[in-house]
Amino acid sequence: MSKPPATEQQFFADVVQILQAGRSQALRAVNTAMVQTYWQLGQRIVEEEQQGEARAEYGQALISQLSRYLGDQFGQGFSVANLKNFRQFYLTFPSLDEFATHCVANLGWTHVRLIMRLGSAAERNYYLQEASNQNWSSRLLERNIKSGYYRRVLAHQKPQSDVLPASDTASFIKDPYVLEFLGVPEDLSGKESLLEQSLINHLQKFLLELGKGFSFVARQMRISTETSHFYVDLVFYNYLLKCFVVVELKSAKLTHQDIGQMDMYVRMFDDLKRGEGDSPTLGIILCADKDETLVHYSVLRESQQLFASKYQTLLPTEEELAAMLEQETAKRLDDAAGDKA
Repeated sequence: MSKPPATEQQFFADVVQILQAGRSQALRAVNTAMVQTYWQLGQRIVEEEQQGEARAEYGQALISQLSRYLGDQFGQGFSVANLKNFRQFYLTFPSLDEFATHCVANLGWTHVRLIMRLGSAAERNYYLQEASNQNWSSRLLERNIKSGYYRRVLAHQKPQSDVLPASDTASFIKDPYVLEFLGVPEDLSGKESLLEQSLINHLQKFLLELGKGFSFVARQMRISTETSHFYVDLVFYNYLLKCFVVVELKSAKLTHQDIGQMDMYVRMFDDLKRGEGDSPTLGIILCADKDETLVHYSVLRESQQLFASKYQTLLPTEEELAAMLEQETAKRLDDAAGDKA
């Protein structure tokens, strides 16, 4: 069979694109309608419970009977567990309009079920917005919740703040970075080349961990002066911040030499690579560990361009995340008190 002319190929491609866009739009509409329906079911269940006896046994019996009835009418999908989820959905988000302001599109019931179990309203709203705006799959959302994505970003915010504005540079930096997808040993001392190669091998997942707006530019990029050549481990560009982001990998504890090296790289990038209209270059030192006293008394404390973040190759436990957030909050409060003094 002969190949169709170029004009026909373009016509076929246009038709396919229209169909795919229509199907995606229909799927989003179905998802939105089902989520709204589940909220309304949860609302009705709660209203019926409140009109009945004020006993837990009554609520349990009501849901069990409703599950059997809906099963006879509609088949699978209305188990006791699912009906309890609908009920919890309504109790977590009592206003459907308020829920919709945080959840615009791209989210299905699986997304909502994961998010509604979070204890903090600020955390729930953050994941609703990010998952919707960044079009996260339910699997990626679950991974980000388990790795404490929100709380790791929150650690860089100003004291008393749990708001993460999109324009704030610190909202693009996390501490620690969780690299469980690399499949490398927990201790990488002296193995920076292994860490670098593993990040390149899993670049797509690393970009997702870095966050929104990052695109890969180069590995071991050379920047040269009249007398010397220097090589930056990894270089990215963030199209939201409109700036280069240079990353240095350190498999040991952060040192003042590492900070000085990164400070030099950022200054050189600003002079030699930064284009017209670009924002100042950011530098991230990705290290195995860091001394907060060293960070406090170094240029890292005041600089808006330099950051030091730990990495870990295992998913953090809930206790580790809570301890990390408590430690970071206390540190930021101490910094704020020192600034006022």
